[in-house]
Amino acid sequence: MFSLTPTGTTGVHYEIFVRSFYDSNGDGIGDLNGVTSKLDYLHDLGIRAIWFMPINPSPTYHKYDITDFYGIDPEYGTLDDFRRLVSEAHNRGIAVLMDLVIHHTSIRHPWFLEAKKGPDNPYRAFYKWLPPAEITRRKLATRDITADSGERSPWHYALGDDTKNPATEKYYGMFWSGMPDLNFDHRPLREEVYKIARYWLTEVGVDGFRLDAARHLYRESEEPKNHQFWEEFGQVVQVAKPGAYLVGEVWTRPDRVAPYFRGLQANFNFDLALELETAINRSTDSGDLMSFLADTHAAYATANPDFIDALILSNHDQNRIGSLLNGNIDKLKVAANLLLTLPGNPYLYYGEEIGMLGLKPDEYIREPFLWDMGKQDSHRARLGAGRPARYSTSRTVRPLAQQQNDPHSLYSHYKRLIAFRNGHAILNDNRSRLVLTGIRQRGIVAFGRQSTGGARILVLHNLSAQPIDVVFSPDEAGYRQLIFSTTTGARVLDAGVRVPGYGCVVMT
Repeated sequence: MFSLTPTGTTGVHYEIFVRSFYDSNGDGIGDLNGVTSKLDYLHDLGIRAIWFMPINPSPTYHKYDITDFYGIDPEYGTLDDFRRLVSEAHNRGIAVLMDLVIHHTSIRHPWFLEAKKGPDNPYRAFYKWLPPAEITRRKLATRDITADSGERSPWHYALGDDTKNPATEKYYGMFWSGMPDLNFDHRPLREEVYKIARYWLTEVGVDGFRLDAARHLYRESEEPKNHQFWEEFGQVVQVAKPGAYLVGEVWTRPDRVAPYFRGLQANFNFDLALELETAINRSTDSGDLMSFLADTHAAYATANPDFIDALILSNHDQNRIGSLLNGNIDKLKVAANLLLTLPGNPYLYYGEEIGMLGLKPDEYIREPFLWDMGKQDSHRARLGAGRPARYSTSRTVRPLAQQQNDPHSLYSHYKRLIAFRNGHAILNDNRSRLVLTGIRQRGIVAFGRQSTGGARILVLHNLSAQPIDVVFSPDEAGYRQLIFSTTTGARVLDAGVRVPGYGCVVMT
């Protein structure tokens, strides 16, 4: 059985929106065979696991409203195509993680179509309902209808938006009327979800899941029920496939993220992504970033000392880091330096390694990967219905083909940095821990990494354009060997080290 050691504890992961990655058959839609054809590219970049955004059948382009949890969307290919992709990825030492969307279904899912038939239907309790009598009694008081997300009422009419029909009932759909929430208080629903997870792990061979909206299975007032469910889910998954990796989408303050680590090995650190953007744009840091991260990790450790911090610069729900840093290649290299040296499991959002741009709405942060120039890029996917890219075009971003042979390109920077990370025992240990330093100099981010075995390294980042001579405190006096620098000009000094502008150095 394929396994990393186990999945998630080492290596760099890569998020792919299949529709926008690579089109293998010329229909303008990226597909699974297209991803398979690019596995050598990902392996050469140094990627050790792929996270796929949803690939199940769905009526939308993003596919977060699933109609069949056991199928593959025909736009992307077939189940045999996906099995072949998983096998080929494993042959290259690359794990495969699926986006498991169990918070809700599509309104076109057979479960919901059955549930709408009435209170006596066996699928009725798979969803959350507000019957007509209850609607009248409550008069939909604000406290009853306000979604945790702060959006408009999450209660939607089951037979269309018929506010004048007193017989019309409502169902709960936190994010959108097209995605009704599932009812995890109903044991048969839970068992169906576990069956789905087992199927993909044991019969198809995936290595784990990214868990969409993990914090919102229950409303905020019932959040401890979320923790209980994910502990139970984690146990089911480990029985089905020991070592399978679970990473959650949980965005809240660190002490409230922490309990999710009791069931999930990893959760995304969204607040850190915001802190990184701010520090890089300001080109200055006095240690606040590391203090924030230390406090965050201390909170996580209270729930699970073996937590894995899942690190991102951006993803499919957020403005791309390329645009947030105004396409500045030097600053994008600094972002890569931080992402790939901080303690945790780094995730690249497809195209970050070539500096792709994108600002909301969502379609424009999910634009097609730029493989080559214009007409030469005959297999470039379209976003949908012929919609042209707005931000990432060959006029605004250098395509991969132009960057691969340029040793100074952003792509080459990522590749060299990932190769060093993959080959270094401490950096590649995604459970190695943060060590604070006594270094407090404007423009410098400094931290130590300590392996599970106790070995340490020192990492220093220069956020500014000019070289900085970093003066060590007594705590760093023992670091005298420079083992890696992202650019030229670094050298060890009598009492510290010179860090080139926008550079990163690693010392032992």
